[in-house]
Amino acid sequence: MRLVTLSAPDDFDAWRDAARGLIADSVPPEDVVWQVGGETDDLFAATATPRHDPVGPAFKVPRAFLDLARSAILNRDPERFALLYTLLARLRREPKLVEDQADPLVRRLETLAKHVRRDIHKMRAFLRFREVTNDSGSRYVAWFEPEHHILRANAAFFVNRFASMRWSILTPEVSLHWDGAGLSEGPGATKADAPDGDPIEEVWKTYYASIFNPARVKVGAMLKEMPRKYWKNMPETALVPELLANAQARESGMIAKARTAPGGNSEVAWEALREEAMGCTRCHLYKNATQTVFGEGPVSASIMFVGEQPGDQEDLAGHPFVGPAGQVFDRALGEAGIDRATTYVTNAVKHFKFEPRGKRRIHAKPDAGEIEACRWWIEQEQMLVRPKVTVALGATAARSLFGKVMTISRERGRAQALPGDGGEAWITVHPSYLLRLPDEAARTTEFARFVEDLKLAKAAAA
Repeated sequence: MRLVTLSAPDDFDAWRDAARGLIADSVPPEDVVWQVGGETDDLFAATATPRHDPVGPAFKVPRAFLDLARSAILNRDPERFALLYTLLARLRREPKLVEDQADPLVRRLETLAKHVRRDIHKMRAFLRFREVTNDSGSRYVAWFEPEHHILRANAAFFVNRFASMRWSILTPEVSLHWDGAGLSEGPGATKADAPDGDPIEEVWKTYYASIFNPARVKVGAMLKEMPRKYWKNMPETALVPELLANAQARESGMIAKARTAPGGNSEVAWEALREEAMGCTRCHLYKNATQTVFGEGPVSASIMFVGEQPGDQEDLAGHPFVGPAGQVFDRALGEAGIDRATTYVTNAVKHFKFEPRGKRRIHAKPDAGEIEACRWWIEQEQMLVRPKVTVALGATAARSLFGKVMTISRERGRAQALPGDGGEAWITVHPSYLLRLPDEAARTTEFARFVEDLKLAKAAAA
């Protein structure tokens, strides 16, 4: 049995040297006990450490393994050293093993590394310095409680970012101190060793409150990215609950006031709303879409049409219903005697959701979370336009307007009362449904039904 003692829990270099010696001596993973410092849980482990000079044939380790090991070794999982050595030993027989994401060992180590990378990101995002002044001048001190052994690995980031500033980062296990020229380590600390606040903090809180944009906040996503456990060290988070509680009511009130004010301010409010939507990050769809595709039409329109989401051509053009489904829609409007220029046309979801297939982008149906994330925009559009009739084009639009699943075949052809003071709604199919029908006869029949639905909506609006 071999006992390997590492000087620190994040000592990758020592682990690598020890692993080289063990591999050279052909020591199987089950015969190695790893520990940090002078403690071990194995009372029967031998005290001899392995030789570091290679005595057996060397083999080339893939770069991917080294990258994986450098991250995974920072995890607090007590088995990480043994797991990495086990993978290293298997690589000797299976050189491409690290590329096999289906392998349980590789998958587990990738998970450890992923948690470490996430913790590193959290430290960079949520650590807050507070100024302390003494006889030697100003120093900035921060308190942070990492989940894993990431402090030393993160040191270079803070040195590069705050090179001209004297600072200290305190954690329960170890502390780092930068004096502008060199980095030193100290023992662990407690939160009481860090200052509570400084004058700069009040300025920052005032600024944060002034730039806080509720339209771009999705609470669930925010909590996922910024868990509440980090809030205690961040001065601005004390403001978040109140800002969230009042934000949408405040913004809705501003829009309502603009809509009823003299001088055509509803159009100004619509422009402001559209501008806000251009930067919407309420769900993940904005990451891959070309742009937000907002609604279009006069704010005085008596009919509002709500579709599902922009398609490929709409995403590129930035306008709703300009692709194949839009051409069917325009033709049906013409036969129903409705001038599109007098209507307001929008979508339940403002970003294009798709699956890439070669060079093509294939439409993917929005899920419940994505529909819910965009409901706020639809509500504001309705508040501004206040149409007499809203037409839901398809199931997604109906779900967005009513906040629940609606069956088109059951609800089609009759007026529905929208929740709150949303007015009257009619539900029909989406024009793309007509394009998917298998034969010409079916398309002709269903197109005629679609036109009749639009005529009913026109009559109701009149």
